[in-house]
Order: sequence, then structure tokens, then C-alpha cells
Amino acid sequence: MARLTAEFWVQAYLARLRLQDIPAFVTAHGDDTAGAVLVKLNTLDGQARAFQRSFDLMSGERAWVVLAEGEERAVDEAIAKQRGFDPDLWVIEVEERAGRHLLDEPGLAD
Repeated sequence: MARLTAEFWVQAYLARLRLQDIPAFVTAHGDDTAGAVLVKLNTLDGQARAFQRSFDLMSGERAWVVLAEGEERAVDEAIAKQRGFDPDLWVIEVEERAGRHLLDEPGLAD
């Protein structure tokens, strides 16, 4: 199956968030074609969670997993560390008090 470019996926994700009135923005623009994507969920109370895409070698399934969670500064440090390893990494910040990120919805979850 053909994979979407990172830029296309990011733009589609941002559009789906806008449709739900969930503010989000790109804080790091990665490689347009093959960059990995991290999603930071900022709940605007000093807490945050960062999600990364994971691939299960046994099942072949892709899923979003938590990379870091807790105080926003600690999550930002974990993201900065990942960006140090991978300068092609995209980072999207979602600001949502209720914690909605849509990553568990069809088309985004897998």
C-alpha cells in the first residue's frame, strides 16, 4: 500500500482538528516526504503528553503510543531530545483542555 507523505498527513490532521474546533499548529517542520511526526497534546494546565507512531513488527500494525507525559517542560525536553536524533521530525502541538487529539479516530489511529 502506498504511504502518504508526511506533509500531506500533517495537513490532513490539522484540517480534521480544525473541523472539531481544536487549536493546533506546527512547531517543527520536518521533511515533507518522509519525516516522522510527533504530536504534543497540551492540556493548558501545565501538563502535556507527546505521542509518536509505533510499528509492531509481529503484527505489522501501526499505532500511536505515548512518548512522554507529565509536566509540560519535561515533555518539551523529551521532544527536543527526539529532534536532536532526527532533524527531519515534524512536531504538531494540539491545545485542548479536555485532552482530545483525534489520534484514536479512524484514518488517524492506524
